[in-house]
Amino acid sequence: MPQQDLANDPTEAVADRLHSVAIHLLRQLREEDLTLGLGPAQLSALSVLVFGGPQSIGALARIEQVAAPTISRLVDALVAAGLAARAADAKDRRVVHVSATAAGVSLMQRGRQQRVRRLVRLLEDLDSAELETVGTAAERLARLLRQPRARNE
Repeated sequence: MPQQDLANDPTEAVADRLHSVAIHLLRQLREEDLTLGLGPAQLSALSVLVFGGPQSIGALARIEQVAAPTISRLVDALVAAGLAARAADAKDRRVVHVSATAAGVSLMQRGRQQRVRRLVRLLEDLDSAELETVGTAAERLARLLRQPRARNE
């Protein structure tokens, strides 16, 4: 749909605005990640391991949407930094599982706390009704994201 037609489709107009706001919000929050000492790709992979649990190399590559050699290099760096550990699968030695170490969990928790504090500073200027509106919208968006992706067309 051409840009000028957005005003005629309220759903697309909201989606367009949300897309723009989400990008700007994520850019601001990424500034907090600079203090953690890892690049965005390493932080993303470590986040999957911390908040999603141990993964095989193949599963981690699929989740991160990268090739196996790329995820292997990312995991190598995380292991070298003491943030992740590899273990061979007990039933199939060809499969390697990766998990976050205590140091990796601690780093990601610190990063999450920093990003949440940044969000708090952004939200402090809202009155209680606006804050409730944002909270309700966040809950509804979270619910939409949990739905099966059957609507992808």
